[in-house]
Amino acid sequence: MDASAIACSLSDMHIPESITERDDYRRCAEFHGHTCMGLTIGYLAAKAALELLEEARSVDEELICIAETDACGCDAIQVLTGCTFGKGNFIYRNIGKMAFTFASRSSGKGFRLVLKSELRDIPDEERDLREKIRDSQATAEQIKQYETLYQQRSAHWFARPPADFFTITKVTAPLPPTARIAPSEYCTSCGEEVMVTKLTTREEEKLCQDCLHSTPVSE
Repeated sequence: MDASAIACSLSDMHIPESITERDDYRRCAEFHGHTCMGLTIGYLAAKAALELLEEARSVDEELICIAETDACGCDAIQVLTGCTFGKGNFIYRNIGKMAFTFASRSSGKGFRLVLKSELRDIPDEERDLREKIRDSQATAEQIKQYETLYQQRSAHWFARPPADFFTITKVTAPLPPTARIAPSEYCTSCGEEVMVTKLTTREEEKLCQDCLHSTPVSE
């Protein structure tokens, strides 16, 4: 199961009002468009990371985040940490893991947070009841029983500090360079402007990535 699927599978899990009523969580939900478990995971990851790094929200590129998923939590991370695609300090690695690496350029400290499997481990009784509800086979009593079980489990989870949701390891790898502004030139084939760092020279032509892969090589 990839990270996006994990986030979706958790979306019916109760999120206590104590979290959703927080001002910073509301800002995340407003940016994302709705409240869901995936957003909450990103919220908790960001809160844990800022505490571990002993840093405030990044105004420029003081912090970086490398996300190994494109799930909902990425939006909460951008809101809370100030690591954004536009500033170049939010880096997406498309490998389908619910994992995030955060680092500080000033201190050099870095941490990789991986969502703990316990959050996805549902007791058999609760899982069986959930399947009956999804198949429209549950009685009113079984629905109430399921709601009680998942509320108790989620209340137990969310009573814990954010760092308890993740396996955390220190990161010592070199940080990626800060974002650079590069001039643009015209693609020889389509005539559109492209950052020079994204152009590829082939047979004396400077091609954008689209034209590079669509234009046949001359024999």
